[in-house]
Formats: sequence, structure tokens, C-alpha cells
Amino acid sequence: MVVDSNATIRLARPSRDLAAAERFYVQGLGLQVLYRAAAESADEHDLVMLGWPHASWHLELVGGPGLDVSPSSTTEDLLVLYLSAPIDESLVARLEMNGGRRVAQGKYWDRWGVTVEDPDGYRLTLSSRSWTNAG
Repeated sequence: MVVDSNATIRLARPSRDLAAAERFYVQGLGLQVLYRAAAESADEHDLVMLGWPHASWHLELVGGPGLDVSPSSTTEDLLVLYLSAPIDESLVARLEMNGGRRVAQGKYWDRWGVTVEDPDGYRLTLSSRSWTNAG
């Protein structure tokens, strides 16, 4: 079996505070809540799936009292969005107003974009480049 290049991607991450993470990605970045579920038993997690309805990827955040792992991001755990345009400072300000913190990400990414940590410490890089000219 060969994996199709159009396969949907789900990026799943633990969250200390689902409401704070949701606010960052929905009110800050502009993603939509695609699905939400509350744990129904002790071995399940609360979760929220975020993205754009027609995108081939989405972000799943899990949390709640049944979660036995904590977010453990590093400075190299990046979610990069290639915007193909200059970074809109009002978008960065919205991310910061909704729990984000602008951080330096190193010479390459600081040259080609802006990086903002979400409330769990994961990094979102907004790149002014397009995917085709990234290298």
C-alpha cells in the first residue's frame, strides 16, 4: 500500500488547559472547532479538534483530569504555516492577546517569519515564504 499524498494529517498534542489552547488557535489564529468531546470515563480524555473545514490537516488537543502526560515541547517542535505573504502584525498581536508569547526561533525562522508560543509552550511559526520556495 502506498500512502496517498492527499491523506489527511492529524497532529495530536496534550494540553494543560484546553480552553486556553482553543482560545489561542481559534480567536488568535482563526481556526475553527471541528469537533469536541468530553471524556465519558476515567480512561478517556477531553478533546477538541481545530482546523479549517476543507483543509487536509487538523490539530487535535487532548486534556482533562484523565490525561497522564503533560505537554513537553522543545524549541524545535514547530507547527509552520507557509503564508506566502508578509506576516500581518495584527495577527501576531491577536495571538498574543489570546495567550501567545512571541519568541525568537533562530536565524532562519526569524528571517522568514514570526514564532509564537501557544499556552502549552508549543511553537507556531508563521512563515512569509511559500512551501515551494522554502528550503
